[in-house]
Amino acid sequence: MRKAIVVSLVLAFFVVCGVASAHFTMVLPKLDAKAEDYLAELGETKTLYILWGHPFEHILFDCPDVEVTLKDPKGNVRTLTPEEVTLEGLKAWKVSFKVEEPGDYIVAVKLVEEEHGLIDYTKAIIHCGEEAWEGWDAVVGQEVEVIPYTRPYGIEEGFVFSGKAIFKGEPLANAIVEVEKYNTKDEAEPIVKLAEEKFKQDPPMMFTRVVKTNDYGYFAYTLDEPGIWFVGVYAEEGGMEKRGVIIVPVLEKFPPEAKATADLSELESKIDELSGKIDTLESKISALKGASDQSMSYGAIGLAVIAIILAIVAIARK
Repeated sequence: MRKAIVVSLVLAFFVVCGVASAHFTMVLPKLDAKAEDYLAELGETKTLYILWGHPFEHILFDCPDVEVTLKDPKGNVRTLTPEEVTLEGLKAWKVSFKVEEPGDYIVAVKLVEEEHGLIDYTKAIIHCGEEAWEGWDAVVGQEVEVIPYTRPYGIEEGFVFSGKAIFKGEPLANAIVEVEKYNTKDEAEPIVKLAEEKFKQDPPMMFTRVVKTNDYGYFAYTLDEPGIWFVGVYAEEGGMEKRGVIIVPVLEKFPPEAKATADLSELESKIDELSGKIDTLESKISALKGASDQSMSYGAIGLAVIAIILAIVAIARK
């Protein structure tokens, strides 16, 4: 019994000490958000939810208090008042604002988590308007901040996201950058289980990717899947970790690849067409008499079958 208690305490110690880097402040239009949800229509009232937890594993905790500001396309900054809500039985926050003009709106969130020794600065960009690509790279004045060099919307899976990390306005050199993708609860469970089975030595290495900034604060990472990505860079001061995070929505490949169902439909159509031609050949050949005519019949049918096989192979290679 004593041994079991000791083991439990040791495990609890590692859980508490290891969670700080895996926690993120999540700013989501909804729990099952897609990349498209970070786009807005002119005149729309945009609502965002602020959660605290592990994006990849979809493990949520009560969200600490937050401070939220909004920077509009003209550079005006105002404070948004968070409203407390409950999501999946846990404390979260909600903010809303009206999209009054085309351009990019930056929602900046500050969260202080004393227990984990972390101050989190997170920003999400809401885009509105055709070719109104103004404001996405604006500096909002967070203590630790990621300045995107790749426009953080309208990008698809496989794109390289690049940016610059700054701390109090200066380049943040040789700093750790964590990259993590958000999953819904249903998506997370089978992926996490597979990682734990396949990479028993270190499952979280598949949850949280890590790169570093160079001497000038620059970094780059390939976002290889569609979804919502969190890119966070770390600094340390006065015994507290301070992290700047940017949320990057990534679209599915565009234009999308042809679906297998379309290929199958085309294959069935070709087979029906060739089958009709075989029936016609059989009807004509059956009218012929003699052994030589019968040989001709078999030969013609054989050629038709070969034609079907070649058609199937050609379609399968598309």
